[in-house]
Amino acid sequence: MADVLRPDHQRPGLLIRISEIVGGRPLEQVGLLFGVLLLFAFLADNGVASMAKLGIAPGFGFLSSAANFEIGESLIPYSAGDTYGRAILVGLLNTVLIAVCGCILATVLGTALGIARLSGNLLLAGFVQGYVEIVRNTPLLLQLFFWSVTIRALPGPRQALTPFPGAFLSNRGIFIPAPSGSLAGWLIAALLIATLLGAVALTQSSELRRRRIAQGALAVAALAIVLIAIGAANGSLTLSLPVLKGFNIAGGTGLSPEFATLLVGLVVNTSAGIAEIVRSGIQSVARGQWEAGSAIGLSRGQLLRLVILPQAMRVITPMLTSSYLDLTKNSSLAVAIGYPDLVSVVNTTANTTGQSTEALAILVGVYLALNLSVSAVMNRYNRTTALRGMHPR
Repeated sequence: MADVLRPDHQRPGLLIRISEIVGGRPLEQVGLLFGVLLLFAFLADNGVASMAKLGIAPGFGFLSSAANFEIGESLIPYSAGDTYGRAILVGLLNTVLIAVCGCILATVLGTALGIARLSGNLLLAGFVQGYVEIVRNTPLLLQLFFWSVTIRALPGPRQALTPFPGAFLSNRGIFIPAPSGSLAGWLIAALLIATLLGAVALTQSSELRRRRIAQGALAVAALAIVLIAIGAANGSLTLSLPVLKGFNIAGGTGLSPEFATLLVGLVVNTSAGIAEIVRSGIQSVARGQWEAGSAIGLSRGQLLRLVILPQAMRVITPMLTSSYLDLTKNSSLAVAIGYPDLVSVVNTTANTTGQSTEALAILVGVYLALNLSVSAVMNRYNRTTALRGMHPR
C-alpha cells in the first residue's frame, strides 16, 4: 500500500499524457492543431461572406429544388422537374453500376491474363506481357479517348456487326439479348449471386467451406431455374432479342456508346494490373505445391483451382483491393467522355446553383463512403483467406 502512495507512482501530468498520445513536443503540436482549425474557420467564414454577396444561401437546401436539366442515362425514373437530390442519386447509381460491372469483368479478364502470362506457350505469354506493358504505361484518359473513337467508328445500325446471333455492335451502342417481364430483375439477381458464390467457392482452400459455399450457389441457381420455369409457364418472363427496326435497333438491352467506352476502358486498364497481381500471387506459392499436385495426378487446371489459387489468394486479395479502389475512383473520368456519372451530375448541379462548396463536400463524402465500403468488403474476405492464427489489418 505504501508503494502505491510513493511519488514514483503518481499519475502523470497533463503534458506528459498529451505527449504520450501525440509524441514529442506536445505544446508545438497542439498549437499547430489550433492554427489549422483557425485557418479552416477563417476560410469557412470568408466563403460564407462571399456567397452572401452573391445572394447564395449556404447549406444543402438546394437539394430539394427542381434540377431543370436532363440526364441521358438513369437506372431509376428521372425527369428535368425532379430535385437536385434525385439527380445526384441518379449519378451515384450510374457510378455504382460502372464500378460493380468493371470490378467483376476486370477480375475475370485479369485472372485469365495472369494465368496466361505463366503459360508455356511463348507466343501467348509474350502477347500478354506486351498487353500489360502497353496498358500500364499509357494514361487512362488517353485509353478512354481511344476506345471512344473506336466505338464511334463502328458501322451504323443497318451495317452493325453481329459477333453472335442476337448481338449487334454499332456506333449507337452495343445491343445484346436480355430477359424481360416482371421476373426479369429477380432472375438476373439470382444468376449473379449464384455466379459470385461459385467464384468464391473456387478460391477456398478448406474443403468444408468450399462445399458449403457451393451448396449456396446451387440453391440460388435452383431458384433461378424455378423462376425461369414459372416465367415461361405464365408468360411473365420472355427473352427480348434486339432486332433492326428502321434506322435503329430495338429490343434486348443496349449499352450506350459512353457507357461502353467507360466500361471497356476501365476493364482493360484495371485487368492489366490484376494480371500482374495474379501472376505474382501464383508465383508466390512454393514450387513444391506444383510438384506434389502433379505427383497425385492432378491436371494443370485442377492444380490451379484446387491447390495454387486458394493459397495465392492470401497474396492476391490485399493488392486486389487496391485495384478495385482505383477502378472506383477512376470512374470519375466518365465526365471526359460524356457519361452522366456522379461527378458529371454534381458538376452540373454546382454550375447551375453556385453551391460549389457543398457540391465538393458531396463528392468527397460519397467517394469516401464508396471506397470505405469496398475496403470493408475486401478486408472481410481477406480475413477468410488468411492463415489461421494470422490477423491481417
